[in-house]
Amino acid sequence: MPPPPTARRLPQSPAQRFRMVRVILALVLREMSTTYGRSPGGYVWAILQPVGIILILAIGFSLVLRAPSLGTSFLLFYASALLPLRMFQDMSLNVGAAVSFNRALMEYPRVTIMDAVLARAILVLLTQTVVSALIFTGIFLAEDIPETINLPPIVTAFALAAFLGFGFGMFNCYAMVAFPVWKTLWGVLTRPLILVSGVFYLYEDLPRRIQDLLWYNPLLHIAGLAREGVYSIYQPGYISITLIAGTALAPMFLGTLLLFRFGRGMLYK
Repeated sequence: MPPPPTARRLPQSPAQRFRMVRVILALVLREMSTTYGRSPGGYVWAILQPVGIILILAIGFSLVLRAPSLGTSFLLFYASALLPLRMFQDMSLNVGAAVSFNRALMEYPRVTIMDAVLARAILVLLTQTVVSALIFTGIFLAEDIPETINLPPIVTAFALAAFLGFGFGMFNCYAMVAFPVWKTLWGVLTRPLILVSGVFYLYEDLPRRIQDLLWYNPLLHIAGLAREGVYSIYQPGYISITLIAGTALAPMFLGTLLLFRFGRGMLYK
């Protein structure tokens, strides 16, 4: 005997099937408009900010050093580590602010916390990838650098930086709403990262005691991986993908649990 009509599972309509994709796309466009504005100036600033930092580092260190630790270009040496670091910083901060920024939209049942989180992550990933590609291209063209780029390590480094930033961003997403002071504290905690993440130096140039301490910083591994792709002569032996992945998964798992348990309740505080 066939089941009653109410017991039959109705097929999902195309609108229901792609609801999440449409919502995320709409949120990405909204984030793009509010973050960078409706004029090209916002995107120009996204490029000028890292370029300014790289130029300051290159000019400053070129006055006291004859050459960087790898190659002859100070610009390329600092960019190869600074740009992945910025991917991590922007991802962890912007994903962390997804709930607080989109709180009003989440009053609609169609918009979930994960929609807002994924929209911000996609926008950061796209923006930082384009910005980094433009800066690398500009440096190679301006200085006529003879290095041969090996793309797989570079792509892996940026992907891991984004993954690490997303992991911490998931925890920040809960913490920044539950404890508003956490956003300020996170900014303070991440500010010294430029000093301990291999932007100014190579891991191999450090004293052994400092190496043993900084080895546990996953961003130092990411910097080494990016430089392996930029410099054909550089073969870092200290890189651990397992360390990077484990450091990303721990806060991601904790943040996801907290958001699923307390996320909707936080919206009405």
